Amino acid sequence: MMKKILQLTADGSHTLFIPSMDEHYHSVNGAIQEAMHVFIEAGLHSIQKEFVRILEIGFGTGLNAFLTLRDVEENSRLKVEYHSIELYPLNMELISSLNYGKIIWPDRKDLFEKLHFAKWNMPEKISDNFTLCKIEGDSNVCDLPVDIDLIYFDAFAPDKQPEMWTQAIFDRLYSYTAPGGIIVTYCAKGEVRRMMQKAGYAMSRLPGPPGKRHMLYGKKI
Repeated sequence: MMKKILQLTADGSHTLFIPSMDEHYHSVNGAIQEAMHVFIEAGLHSIQKEFVRILEIGFGTGLNAFLTLRDVEENSRLKVEYHSIELYPLNMELISSLNYGKIIWPDRKDLFEKLHFAKWNMPEKISDNFTLCKIEGDSNVCDLPVDIDLIYFDAFAPDKQPEMWTQAIFDRLYSYTAPGGIIVTYCAKGEVRRMMQKAGYAMSRLPGPPGKRHMLYGKKI
């Protein structure tokens, strides 16, 4: 079990630091700011459908899922089926120390806990508009949902977790993406953009979150 240390980021929200990897779960320039910019604003808000099937690579702290749930509940504009894959789930003691519920949605911080208490490998209705299916497994080989409208690609950085940034995985994700489906990631490396493009996505570089110049946005035409 890798040691994880709770740390504050620049916007006052928590992240986790793994000393053995010298890697953080989120940007030290602001965990919530990064997640909102990359996954909600560039990703979720670009979808023009009433029903959205999301696949997240890396459930981690549950931050992206919680921000998505809040957006769905506060705007009531769509229904979401949210699939999230995680090979190394966090323990509840560590999860309970995160301040996301208090900062992001203090009136409904119980929903943050509900996301984490949801059983693995089976769908669970979190609200009328949001169904969660947490998948414990390896994104390279585990079963994936079909007709994915939106992919949150939130694996650790390519130099820390290279097995998650390969041509094979982007080819695989593309084959499960619905026509018009979107993939977004905080990473803007040229090599990653070229692999996504080779898989079939039409790629764009967008302005990045605080501390990053760019992020990547791909679409299945």
